[in-house]
Amino acid sequence: MNKEIITRVLSVAKKERYHILRDPYALTIAIVVPLFIVLVFGFVIDFDVKNIPISFQDQDQTAKSRDLLTKLENSGYFKIHQKLYSVDEAFKDIENGNSKAFVQIPPGLEKNILSKNYSQVQVLLDGADNSTAGVILGYLSKFTAFVNAEYFGVKQNYKINEQFYYNPQLLSSWFVVPGLTAIILALISILLTALTVAKEWENGSMELLLSTPVKPIEIILGKMIPYLIIGVLALVLVLIVSFMVFEIPFNGSLITFIFTSIIFLISCLAQGILISILAKNQQLAMQISMITGLLPSLLLSGFIFPIENMPSFFQGLTSILPARWYILISRSIFLKGADITNVLVPTLALIVLSSVLVFIALKNFKPNLENS
Repeated sequence: MNKEIITRVLSVAKKERYHILRDPYALTIAIVVPLFIVLVFGFVIDFDVKNIPISFQDQDQTAKSRDLLTKLENSGYFKIHQKLYSVDEAFKDIENGNSKAFVQIPPGLEKNILSKNYSQVQVLLDGADNSTAGVILGYLSKFTAFVNAEYFGVKQNYKINEQFYYNPQLLSSWFVVPGLTAIILALISILLTALTVAKEWENGSMELLLSTPVKPIEIILGKMIPYLIIGVLALVLVLIVSFMVFEIPFNGSLITFIFTSIIFLISCLAQGILISILAKNQQLAMQISMITGLLPSLLLSGFIFPIENMPSFFQGLTSILPARWYILISRSIFLKGADITNVLVPTLALIVLSSVLVFIALKNFKPNLENS
């Protein structure tokens, strides 16, 4: 790259910098949106289910039955909120969303406990939310083992010693926030470039730029540089919030993280420019950005739903999403202490996808006014 090319690229970048500084909308997206998303999502998305509302029917009415309900509520997972008198009432209570489960204590519970006889407690679960139902069932299984040991002296002849590496307390924020980095970078980089370049098409300033000696690749690079800097600044903001608010450890290589983040940003910026080239108006550019950028990053990247649990077709589809590979890199570096050798495959995938997106954007860029 000779001096003239560098000069033209920097001239386009300087022009874009002035455009960004005069656009309060772009500055809002670049500064406010990352902070808002990481704070709201970091606190709101919590896979730990607590204070689960449950109703009950105590047909035994004894000290042991009341003790069982007290232990259930004192476990910290459940909150007993209502006493019911029939199964029909329980179905209606669950249907109305007032409770997630109904516990029915049969008559003779205390008698069976004292005589060490088998007794059964009926539990009805709300299966509409299958993820919550599975968590409740797991909690009840642990609670049942505890009660059996205390009431009946039933003990296992072995003990499972559980140890959780990388996230010892299984904190949801440690899992969510590193993944949010990809969502935030994808949102601001794709949306900003798509809207601002599309605005130039609408205003006619892009035609003026195309009439200059500046080549398409130089325009693309010049457009990408300022937003690349904005993306890096947004990344710094996310890291500060991650460390200071959520106290998430950063165990890996900072150089690797910055390097892979820049590659991911380049892929998103190229996608935004491609969208603006195809759309050429802001409204359509925003719609395409949301459909092809934000939604796949949220739903198909592994941010919330595990990729291995998806159908085979969608597992293959995720391979062409840069966010899928970057989330894998981010979580590995944050929590597992990964370096470049540990994330070599996703890094190479990001490089390939970034190159392809830049190439497609360049091929679709109209090099002269006659084709624009």
